Amino acid sequence: MGAFHAYDIRGVYGVDFDGDIVYKTGYFLPELLKTRKVLIGRDARVSSPEIRDFLIKGITDAGADVYDIGLATTPMVYYATAKYGYKASVQITASHNPREYNGMKVSTLNASPVGYNDGLGLIEKWINEGRSVPVVPKTGSVTSVDIRKEYVDFMMKYKCDYSSLNIGMDLSNGMAALVIKDILGEGVKSGERGIHYIFDEMDGTFPNHEANPLVPKNIVSLQKLVAAEKCDVGVIYDGDADRVMFVDEKAEFVSPDLMIALMGDYWLGEKGISGKVLQDIRSSRSVGEYLKPMGAEMVTYKVGRAFAARKLREIDGVYGGELAGHYYFRDFFYSDSGIMASLILLHVIANLKKSGKTLSGKISEIDSYAGSGEMNFRVERKSEAMEAVKDYFLSIEKPLVVMDFDGYRLDFKDWWFNIRPSNTEPYLRFICEAADPELLEEKKNAACRIIEKFGKAEN
Repeated sequence: MGAFHAYDIRGVYGVDFDGDIVYKTGYFLPELLKTRKVLIGRDARVSSPEIRDFLIKGITDAGADVYDIGLATTPMVYYATAKYGYKASVQITASHNPREYNGMKVSTLNASPVGYNDGLGLIEKWINEGRSVPVVPKTGSVTSVDIRKEYVDFMMKYKCDYSSLNIGMDLSNGMAALVIKDILGEGVKSGERGIHYIFDEMDGTFPNHEANPLVPKNIVSLQKLVAAEKCDVGVIYDGDADRVMFVDEKAEFVSPDLMIALMGDYWLGEKGISGKVLQDIRSSRSVGEYLKPMGAEMVTYKVGRAFAARKLREIDGVYGGELAGHYYFRDFFYSDSGIMASLILLHVIANLKKSGKTLSGKISEIDSYAGSGEMNFRVERKSEAMEAVKDYFLSIEKPLVVMDFDGYRLDFKDWWFNIRPSNTEPYLRFICEAADPELLEEKKNAACRIIEKFGKAEN
């Protein structure tokens, strides 16, 4: 099959998975999660209605009842799952992937993620083994549920006065378009001050750009908008609105891990809540160096919602974030929401402007290192490549810290690196950071020479 991954079920619909697999996933899900009630939602991709039908058929044939919230952002499904105590929910989405992709994100009680090791792998096993479904199915019911207004009301608690800001906002033709104007209001015309929306109609064919803000070409339109309208900040969501990223007033992309630090001005500064803050293993040292004096205890963990959401709950963290633009909140059931993150960060940026500061200026205060950004290599022998890189640097320098729970992260006195296999794509990923650009280039080039013995650089 090839669609069952660490975090979700995802692939090219009709190639990597099909209606039969969706049906059987739906059929086995109530047994797996021991429930007779399943909440579902979907994004606006062309294949989503068909997947919905197969999923509902499977769930109801198993004798379970379906509660369908219809078109939804992924965080809307998390909200309803946790708020109303569902033991099973499914969001039909492929998030940031190209138009031909689709998939299913599964959650359980408290919106806790269900990943491959938590049950998706067992469903895959049951399907592969040909486990039977009954000839005479049971019949569950289907109920439509509307939570849109309730969800908007919840988000409104984090909205503040943004009237001082001129904002560029790219909705990527994705699910943020479903609710964002209910929260922030309609946009303004060119030349006026306010919110300038682009690509603000839901369209699952993504006619303007792929809904992945981490790919540089996908933020070009936003950068042009910010420059043309002289915006203070640009905001861009991914396809299902669980991630958000930013460009500054100079139209320069802001690394999402640095926004973890900036968010501390709200939670740790303005709200005065000290506690644990979660970052992923790729995060800049600058994040902890900025937040620790504010009362944060930094916790570093694996990449991906299947790990991060559960870890934040385990440590009862205040909030957390990832390099990929996911931000998790204790106040949002320890789950991630791109819209909630953007409301909080726009609040911080509005306060910066009131004090005469710009976003770029603030980020330059936080960021004190030179970074490579995450580099992708198409590598078949991932483990061998990772070991080779680790062993080389261990042979020439003694690390201060070694982390081995998501690939490897080795921290040295003046630099660090992380090398890890992708859980969703056929890549080995490498990132490093150093005290100055010269040292960065030296270490990056040394690592690249080793990795390229095993595969080819993709970016």
